[in-house]
Amino acid sequence: MDTLDILEYLAIILIFAKFFALLARKIKAPEVAGEIVAGLLIGPSLLNLVPYNDFISGMAEIGVILLMFSAGLETDMKQLKRSGLKATLIASFGVVVPLILGTILYMCFYGFGGFGTENFVRALFIGTILTATSVSITVQALRDLGKLSTEVGMTIMNAAVIDDVLGIIVLTAVISLKDPTANLGLVVIKMILFFVFAAGVGYLIYLLMKKVDKRYPHTRRIPIIGLVLAFAMSYIADKFFGVADITGAYCAGIILSSLDDSSYIERKMDINSYMIFGPIFFASIGLQTNLRQIDPSIIVFSLAFVAVGMIAKVIGCGAMARMCGFKKDDSIKIGVGMMTRGEVALIVAQRGLKAGMMDSQFFTAVILLIIISSIVTPVILKALYAKTDARGGAAGDKQTQPVKQTAE
Repeated sequence: MDTLDILEYLAIILIFAKFFALLARKIKAPEVAGEIVAGLLIGPSLLNLVPYNDFISGMAEIGVILLMFSAGLETDMKQLKRSGLKATLIASFGVVVPLILGTILYMCFYGFGGFGTENFVRALFIGTILTATSVSITVQALRDLGKLSTEVGMTIMNAAVIDDVLGIIVLTAVISLKDPTANLGLVVIKMILFFVFAAGVGYLIYLLMKKVDKRYPHTRRIPIIGLVLAFAMSYIADKFFGVADITGAYCAGIILSSLDDSSYIERKMDINSYMIFGPIFFASIGLQTNLRQIDPSIIVFSLAFVAVGMIAKVIGCGAMARMCGFKKDDSIKIGVGMMTRGEVALIVAQRGLKAGMMDSQFFTAVILLIIISSIVTPVILKALYAKTDARGGAAGDKQTQPVKQTAE
């Protein structure tokens, strides 16, 4: 692919993504839903104007890293500490319930098998795919609504990070049933070491950045250093600890979230994210989907898979949120906010295909879940917030901290 191709693809993606984002705003739908639809339109499903290749994949990955870095920058550390236990419990139920329901769903379609049989392991793996949460789209939807810094928004983000950790543990455990060489204990140890590393090194970086920020406030070197930290933490998390790169980016944002210039850094990141990387990321979801190649023989299972995958998160996360003291409306928002699936679900599915635990035809179900949950979740969230705002808002909708005012 030469430079002219790159320029052509970028121009097509950005103009279609922004046009459909504005169209979505006109009909009072989330802009991210419009950008995903744009990807479907210009991808292989319809016009086939832009191929999904390594370049688009790399740009999309930068987009999701910037998005999660910005989410970390907006995190209220006091609220994070307060919601830590609640987020862990919510994430745990958000893994267990989809795992169980997904396993039962597969066995209802393809037969029940005893523990340890090949059919049972395959069913368990289908359930494992449903444990993954991709909170990137929810984060953008909450930011558009001005609700990211609320107790509900913080809880969703924290639970999603913990959900990724638990999901990796479950994935390794299930694969170990098929592949005895997989070491679950080593995976758990590496993840614990990453968070210890992030806390220890992160605190030293925070102290250093605090001095730099005090000496050079509101200068461009501050967001540049922040961006370097986001990329470095993403690389270290994935390369050396086996943790999702977006988790490393989120941790980088948390490290810098207490700086006086955190909102200044966030605004600078948002320029790049809004103009180019964000639209590419959301459009890439549609670009990866070819609706023309959907296997009719698996369409019924796929629709059931989508329904169970979305409902299971609402039941698991929403019910635990309610038990943790959230009001009914806020509990539903948390459950809905955890419904989205994305690249993590695809990665899990690819690992299962490679390990011989899943047939390629089931990718149809996974892709449909990603597309439908990515479009439906922001729409439902917006409707839920409109409903509570009309009644004067809920306790979990109140901002946890005032917005910092800093000069450009």
